[in-house]
Amino acid sequence: MTNARSLMPLLLVPVLAFGACSGSEDSSDAGSAAPAAVDGGPEMAVGDLSDGLDAGAVALDEPRAGSAADREARGGEGYVAEKAIISTGNVALLSDDVEQSGFEAQQVVDQYRGEVTEQTTRTDDDGEVRSVRMVIRVPAEHFADAYQELQEVADLERSSSSSEDVTTQVIDVQVRIRAQRRSLQRVEELLDRATSIGDIVRIESELTRRQADLDSLEQQQAYLADQTSKSTITLTVQRTDAEPAPEPEEARGFLGGLADGWHALVAVAVAAATVAGWALPFAVVLLLVGVPVLLVRRRRRPATT
Repeated sequence: MTNARSLMPLLLVPVLAFGACSGSEDSSDAGSAAPAAVDGGPEMAVGDLSDGLDAGAVALDEPRAGSAADREARGGEGYVAEKAIISTGNVALLSDDVEQSGFEAQQVVDQYRGEVTEQTTRTDDDGEVRSVRMVIRVPAEHFADAYQELQEVADLERSSSSSEDVTTQVIDVQVRIRAQRRSLQRVEELLDRATSIGDIVRIESELTRRQADLDSLEQQQAYLADQTSKSTITLTVQRTDAEPAPEPEEARGFLGGLADGWHALVAVAVAAATVAGWALPFAVVLLLVGVPVLLVRRRRRPATT
């Protein structure tokens, strides 16, 4: 019995050693399987390209941009939360000298480092300027001053102005552009790992679509930047029309009757001349046809007697 107990530890050593070897083999197999799974990750991503890209497209096409923009407008990191305002104005003036008023308006524009992007000039039959229409762009910070001074160039007929806060739109476009750029980067990485022609074609198609979306967003951003950095004022200057000359009073008494009679005589003469001119072609035709007929009839009468 004593010998059996003394031999038990010796018998357990091979068993434990075999278990340790089996455990190490299982661990090594699991470890080798894990890298295989990792290495197969890109192939799986490319293989499931349709589902992955479609899900990404939905996420980008319908982002929660409003809530993100609201958070960034309250001071989000990495975004400018300054107010973005689009200001527009309309000014209509009346002037005795439209050309001079247009020159003074140009001076106001130059004073505030603005520009005239569109101008239309109309003249009368004598070649004098009758009206001028100018589309003016001035820096947004000078909009109020330029708008006020343009109203003082000539007699003010009417004016109006409006302002639109587009801060949320500006931040929304910024958020979407950043998300779209990250999406493009991920799709480009998939394209680098793609191996089959089918995957390459699908990835390039998706890449083209997302690049077009990014270009559209960047154009929106450029438009908003232009509209918020410069304000638009439409100025119209029209010539003050002279008062119409008073109509002469109708003559009365003998002179009035004489004038009416003369006008009536002229009207009758004009009517008679009109009738004569209308009947003249018929008279010519009757003469050409009737005279020969009369001559023939006169010649036949003596022969019958």
